[in-house]
Amino acid sequence: MIGVAVVGTGFGQKVHIPGFQAHHNTEITAVYHRDINKAKAIATTHNIPHAADNLSDILTLSTVQAVSISTPPFLHYEMAKTVLQAGKHLLLEKPTTLNASEAKELYQLAKNNNVIATVDFEFRFVPEWQFFAQLLASNYVGNLRFIKIDWLGASRADISRPWNWYSTKEKGGGVLGSLGSHAFDYIHWLFGSISRLNANLSTAISTRIDPINGEIKPVNTDDTCMLSLELANGTPCQVSISAVVHAPRPHSIEVYGDQGTLVLSSDNQKDYIHGFQVWGSKLGQPLTAMEIPKQLLFPQHYADGRICAFIRVVDQWVKGIETQEEIIPSLREGVYSQLLMDLSHQSDESGCWLDVPSLDSFLA
Repeated sequence: MIGVAVVGTGFGQKVHIPGFQAHHNTEITAVYHRDINKAKAIATTHNIPHAADNLSDILTLSTVQAVSISTPPFLHYEMAKTVLQAGKHLLLEKPTTLNASEAKELYQLAKNNNVIATVDFEFRFVPEWQFFAQLLASNYVGNLRFIKIDWLGASRADISRPWNWYSTKEKGGGVLGSLGSHAFDYIHWLFGSISRLNANLSTAISTRIDPINGEIKPVNTDDTCMLSLELANGTPCQVSISAVVHAPRPHSIEVYGDQGTLVLSSDNQKDYIHGFQVWGSKLGQPLTAMEIPKQLLFPQHYADGRICAFIRVVDQWVKGIETQEEIIPSLREGVYSQLLMDLSHQSDESGCWLDVPSLDSFLA
């Protein structure tokens, strides 16, 4: 069994802890919270042996071989750096860091210390998405002509939702970081590299109330993103992301080629992992729902669908740890997602299209 320390207990309690406890080859041996009393309470609730409010204390435990980090983004770099320097394997939530330079440093540190590091890009492990990827790889649509992606939700549509770190760009908040980080990764996975991009980021709800003192505070993070991309093969891709709209179909990818069309979509507003369907059509034929191969399906379902996909991320990570071979996704993919986010912010500020360097050249 691989002993894992869980660092970050918001998303950590909802997904990481149940995911690790359900996996056949991981055991949670420690938990971190900045408040030691909360750390102890969480440890008691989940039957975890050690609780700490100091990351260094956790890393000295012989029972900890690996660490998962699901803290807010502004804490990722320093925490991940400390974990990697201690020679522990790392599972990091997205967005990877606050900028691509930090992400690149973590990637190189993981390689130099011979540890296995991954980023929780869970869409790669969802059955419908895997089938969609297989169809694309089989040239179902022929030569790509156009890709349209919509990811629309209402998680931040309520103006009474309080101000927190998500409202601050300096702390890694905003919908580009929370959802765009995923979108950039799955675009890279499904369609390949991006050659250039243009971004327009906007904020519909510009102030929120600080729950601590009741003050109205400014929001300087984006809650809607419009991205125009050109893939390395020349295919245009339009991406619309928003966290402040009530949309009937929250997440969809439409792929149009010279031989056919593929659509991956979900109308499940409450579970962003379950509810997807794959639709396909050849030229002149109507779109038809396609059956997902049984071997791709989740073996078990959980009330929170994110746990199903997370367990598969953990499984990939564990295989890498056991074989000591770099896996996909690794921090390399995290660097690329972060680079594209950095360039999107720069494009929004300049109002210009920007060229995207190849990942190899950026990492050189």
